[in-house]
Formats: sequence, structure tokens, C-alpha cells
Amino acid sequence: MAISPPYPPYPPHPGGPTEDGSLRHAHWWQRRWVRYGAPITLLALSGLVILALVREQTGTEGFLVGLGLAVLPVPLLIAAFRWLDRVEPGPWRNLIFAFAWGACAAALIAIVANSFATKWIATATADPSSADTLGATVIAPIVEESAKAAAILLVFLFRRRDFTGLVDGVVIAGITATGFAFTENILYLGTAFGTDQLTGDSGIASVTVATFFVRVIMSPFAHPLFTVLTGLGFGFAARAGDHQHVRRVLVPLCGLLLAMGMHALWNGSSTFGEFGFFAVYAAFMVPAFGLLTWLVVWTRQRELRTVREELPAYAAAGWVTPAEPYALGSMRARRLAREYAKRHLGRPAARAVAEYEAYATSLAFLRHRGRSGRASADFVVRERELLNELWRRKDVARPALDHAARMTAPPLRVAVPAGPWPVYGGYGYGQGHGQGHGQGHAPGYAYPAGQAYGYGYGYPAGSYPVANPYQG
Repeated sequence: MAISPPYPPYPPHPGGPTEDGSLRHAHWWQRRWVRYGAPITLLALSGLVILALVREQTGTEGFLVGLGLAVLPVPLLIAAFRWLDRVEPGPWRNLIFAFAWGACAAALIAIVANSFATKWIATATADPSSADTLGATVIAPIVEESAKAAAILLVFLFRRRDFTGLVDGVVIAGITATGFAFTENILYLGTAFGTDQLTGDSGIASVTVATFFVRVIMSPFAHPLFTVLTGLGFGFAARAGDHQHVRRVLVPLCGLLLAMGMHALWNGSSTFGEFGFFAVYAAFMVPAFGLLTWLVVWTRQRELRTVREELPAYAAAGWVTPAEPYALGSMRARRLAREYAKRHLGRPAARAVAEYEAYATSLAFLRHRGRSGRASADFVVRERELLNELWRRKDVARPALDHAARMTAPPLRVAVPAGPWPVYGGYGYGQGHGQGHGQGHAPGYAYPAGQAYGYGYGYPAGSYPVANPYQG
């Protein structure tokens, strides 16, 4: 009689059956329509309110001009953050939520809170000029960075599987700040256009052109740069172990305080004299931008190295082929694999290879966290899910990755034990005939003929431990 391999069961679903077979009733806040409907409704209402407020302050014509100019840097910024996230791309729904939160909810909070605080200070001190300065240098940085940090916190808490390190924090923070800057730029550019309409200025000397140059040409990365400091704090917290509660709380707070400080310095640069803005820009903003860019690129290279170091353990077990750790650890090889699949099998195959690359990267990171003592309680279940996804796509992905490995990597210098898997391109593969070969199973393992599991595929027996090997 066929016996299933010792896979641990999935944790019970909130609305699924219990151990005795009775149905488990999910709490109302765990229902899918609540989890997705509530934030969508909140963001939609915020968007309508912020649209009305901005249009009221700029006028219809000013709003349209501001919208047309403010949208210009958005695709470039999103593409830049998406490029940073190419090693383990996060789901688009997280990015859409982050951008919508920044553009709608965070912008609405900032406009309402900043206006209220500035008016209150002006009334209390009877000095509107000082109130405006204090509002810009103290109130605005605190309110705006806190509002943007809320999006990072929500993704960190409710999409924890997608938030595993520094790059994830940087990307979510950057996309949120891009949305916030987009709405803010509409307001500033639309107001500048209205001023030019009243004064009759036009051309290079107009307020609109000056505002566009400062906010869109010189400093499109200003808001993303501030909020990325908060994102780095959450990224370091994501790398902490579950028992490191102090680090998980204090590091994000430190990042938020740094973001507020840099934001205050930037807003206060206009009070430092005629050239105060340019001095702050050259002495602080540009070096900080360069340092953070280097840090993120270095982190991405370290992630690729992690893939190359962790996946060979799964190659030894037959889950991936010996060449795949090298191919998956190179962005050029990944691109070649997708192009190879697209050229021979079309776009769906290229998409399957891209998904395979993403799941394999997540698997490598999961194992790395486990070996570092940072494995979560669902380590085994998550590992099985990722291996399931790899196995479903192996027939398309393996030949493409083998081709990419042979095109980009030097020949293997060490002898690789010949395994009984099929030969795709000779890159470290051997031939053999294992039980289950040709039946859709991972050959070479003692597995009953025809036995299948999960999505109709067989798996290497014993690949999943019964207990988490990384927890004592």
C-alpha cells in the first residue's frame, strides 16, 4: 500500500475543518472580504477626500497642470525600486497598497494635521510667520513621516512573508513615499500655476517652472530618501529573531526618528540663508542618497550570494539541479533563462520561469534564516509550499536555467555525483535510472510507482523533516 511521505500538515485554516471534522468559524475580521474590503474602502474614501481638497486649493485648471507635471517622475521612481527588488520580487498588491496609502491616506493625514497644527500655533502665539516656519520644520516632518511609516508597519505586520529584509523595507518605503510626493507635487505645482495666472508670469521666470525644477528635477528622491530610513529600520527588524523584541521595536523607531530629522533639515534649509537649500542639498542629501544606494545594491549582491550558498542543499536532495544555484545567483543568467523559455515556449513559459526563480530565491532566504536561528514557527510548512511551487514548474524552468548556466557560468571544477535525473545540457548532470523515472517523480528515490502528492506530482521521499530542524 502506498504511504505518503512524512509531510507536516498545514496549520488549520480559520474557516476550515477542525481535527474532529467540524467546521471552524472564522472571526469576522479574518474573512477575506473584510481583510481586502476594509483597506480598499479606506483608501478609496481617502482618495476622494484628498482629490476634493487639492482641487479646492489649486482650482480645476491648476489641478490638471499639477497632475500632468507631478506624474512625470513616478514611473522612473517605481521602476528604480522595482529594479532593486528583482532578486526576490514582492507581490504587486503590496506595492499598489503602499503607493495608494502614500498618495491618499498619508497625504490626507498630512494636509489635515499640518493645517490644524499650524493654525493652532498661529493662534496661540499670534505670530503667523513663526507658526509657518515651525510647522514646516517640526510639525510636517513628524506628521508626514509617521503617516508614511504606517504603510510600512501594516505590510510588516500583515504581509510578513513578503517582508524579510532590508530590500523589502526600502522598496515598500520608497513606493509609499513616491505616492505621497506625487500628491504633494500636484498641490505645489497646481498652486504655483495659480500664482502665475494671477501675476501673469510665464516662461522660465514663472513660479511653476521654478517649482518644477526644484521638486521634480533636483529632488524627486527627497521623500523616498527620508522614508527609506524608516524602511531600513523595519528591514533590520525583519532580520531579527522572534525573541529579539527590543530590537524589533527600537530599530524601526530609530529609523523613523532619522527620517524625521533629515526631513526637518531639508524643510529648514530655506531658513539657512540665500544658499542654505543648495548647501543642505550638496552636503547632506546627495551623500545620503549615494550611501543608501550603495547599501541597497550591496544588499542585493549579498542576496544573490545567499542563493548560491543555500540552494546546493536542495540540489543534493534532488529538488533542484546542480546548475541551478549558479544560474539563480546571477541576474544575467536569470534573464537569459526567461528569454530562452519565451523564445521556445512563449510568454507563459517565461512567466513560469520567473515564478520559479522567485520561489527558489524565497526558499534560499528561508533556509538562510533557519540556519541563522531566525526561523519562524511555520518554517516546515513554508518550505513545503515553496518546494511544491518549484516542482510544479520544474519541467519548464530546468531546461531554461540549465541553458542559462552553461551560457554564463564557468565549467564546474569539482566533481558532481552523477544523479539519475535527465540530462538537459550536460552542466554537471549525469544519467541514470531511478525508481519513478519518467512518471513525473523526482527520480532516484525509493517512491512507490504512481504515488503522487499535492498537485499531482511525486516528491523526493524524506525531503521534509517532521520537526523544524532549526529550532532546538
